[in-house]
Amino acid sequence: MEFFEEIRLKLKKNNEAYFNVKVRPNSNVSQIKEVTAEGVVRLDLKAKPIHGQANEELVKFLAKELGVSKNNIKILSGRSGKEKLVKILV
Repeated sequence: MEFFEEIRLKLKKNNEAYFNVKVRPNSNVSQIKEVTAEGVVRLDLKAKPIHGQANEELVKFLAKELGVSKNNIKILSGRSGKEKLVKILV
């Protein structure tokens, strides 16, 4: 997907990338739904929004798609809500 290519380029250039995510937990499958005109990534997550499961699923999904370690993905804000600010490091 084009969005992930842009993030990979930012990671190569700056060694980090930031972006906003809006998640919809408890979906049938974890997948990217769209990137809005404002640059917000809308994601469906299979995990339920209890005990941090959706956040764990988000980190796992992004790590797989971007080819980085889960330890290099940080949720900077929005841990208990649907809208989050995410930081990726290399």
